[in-house]
Amino acid sequence: MKSVSLKAWPRTQTRRGPVKKLRASGRVPAVIYGRLGAPQNLEIAAKEFGDLIGHSVSENLLVDLSIAEDARARRLALVQEIQHHPLDGQVLHVDFHEVAENEKVVVMVPVETVGEAAGVKTGGGVLEHVLFKLKVRCLPKDLPEQITVDVSALELNKSIHIGEIKAPEGVEILGDKKIPVVSVAVPRAEEEAAPVEGAPVAAGDVEMIKEKKEEGEAGEAPAKGEKGAAKPGEKAPAKGEAKGAEKAVEKGAEKKPAEKKK
Repeated sequence: MKSVSLKAWPRTQTRRGPVKKLRASGRVPAVIYGRLGAPQNLEIAAKEFGDLIGHSVSENLLVDLSIAEDARARRLALVQEIQHHPLDGQVLHVDFHEVAENEKVVVMVPVETVGEAAGVKTGGGVLEHVLFKLKVRCLPKDLPEQITVDVSALELNKSIHIGEIKAPEGVEILGDKKIPVVSVAVPRAEEEAAPVEGAPVAAGDVEMIKEKKEEGEAGEAPAKGEKGAAKPGEKAPAKGEAKGAEKAVEKGAEKKPAEKKK
């Protein structure tokens, strides 16, 4: 990877309020660290850094930092981490990891697929990314912006594993060689939704329930031995009337004097 030049300035403000004003002025807070020197707070131009990201395939950048008032003319560093605003994507903070030109580094590199998988084209499968990044080890100058994987020959229910990926010259891909990176899987069939309690009832079911209810109301008769039951051919008394009659009979029975013995 070819390094790109970037200007930076020492930063003394670290509190939330001053840092917010710093961003409003068009600068981005940053920090540089590594075994070659003590950590140092920096600030960089937001527009200049944004242009670097915009013209890069990924956020893996190798920069030549020119820090104002620094004893060293330039400092080689990798962009270790970029913090973005969750809504507008604005760069909020940048971490730089200082490295040596002759020292190998371990970096996570994004994976990009090319071609249309045979299992997708003719088998109706779905291409699935199992790993979106791979860990690599190499010299800073050999660091790739991304690793490209050709999936054109990938059949249905097949995978491409870490050990099957050809690394760029001077780059070593780390990790278990048997771990899949991309695969073509059979699309999952949509599961039938089970009826949920309280779900709308079908129109036919409503009619059936209504018919059963009407039949029960029309043919409903008092249970065997139930008071107030109507005789054949007579109309059954209303519920309230039947209860009233029962009370009157009971009341009359209480008032009836006992018969005298002869």
